Amino acid sequence: MAALLHHESIIRLSCFFTVLLAMMLWERRRPRRTLSLPRARRWPANLGIIVVDSIVLRLVFPILAVGAAGLAEMRDWGLFHWLEAPFWLAFIASLLLLDLIIYAQHVVFHKVPVLWRLHRMHHTDLDFDVTTALRFHPLEIVLSMLIKLAAVILLGAPAVAVMAFEVILNATAMFNHGNIGLPPWLDRRLRWLLVTPDMHRVHHSVRVEETDSNFGFNLPWWDRLFSTYRDQPREGHTGMAIGLEFFRDERSTGLYGLLLQPFLNPESRQKT
Repeated sequence: MAALLHHESIIRLSCFFTVLLAMMLWERRRPRRTLSLPRARRWPANLGIIVVDSIVLRLVFPILAVGAAGLAEMRDWGLFHWLEAPFWLAFIASLLLLDLIIYAQHVVFHKVPVLWRLHRMHHTDLDFDVTTALRFHPLEIVLSMLIKLAAVILLGAPAVAVMAFEVILNATAMFNHGNIGLPPWLDRRLRWLLVTPDMHRVHHSVRVEETDSNFGFNLPWWDRLFSTYRDQPREGHTGMAIGLEFFRDERSTGLYGLLLQPFLNPESRQKT
């Protein structure tokens, strides 16, 4: 366990780039939809924002989630330490509860107007592919990290569970944002265990009632449990419009424009 944590950065970066490259190759060989914009127009900003986010996190936080979990372990902070829960139980419960917290956070970022202004940058991508999974505003990333740090410490989540959760969440987010098509029979079965691209693509529809559904990034159970699940988009996956009704020009594609989006006038979110 200690060896895994010692090599956390190498493990996470290796998994990240392996999944990112695999999804890019998969999208090229078997795309689900024809992209409306060239990759050369979208990818520099979508890939560039992850670099900005990483720099901001390192500048703002002395420790990140795995470090916070290690600190909680040393000082016996958190629910699982107080209950003296066995490691296997704390590990499994941490994965489930952290995923539920991410789901709840996602719902709140859609419902609270000031938080939606931060989160909507993720939805202004005019196409849907693996790089969309990386497209989050730095201010949202900072708030998300604060929530994650608080959750990790309050739970007393084992550090190795937090590292596993981070790796799994990054990998599944890139998978379910992929512009890939699965056989319908496989998609129907897989979405009982994992959020699939067809399931999550509905969440990126221009229709508000579809945008406000399918909030899960990893496990699909929370959407079903809390009645936010929507099976298919009204226009179908190849006919649906991706993005939002506004920011459908150059402001949606350039890195500088992405950083400015939260400070531009909010829209009225009427159902279409």
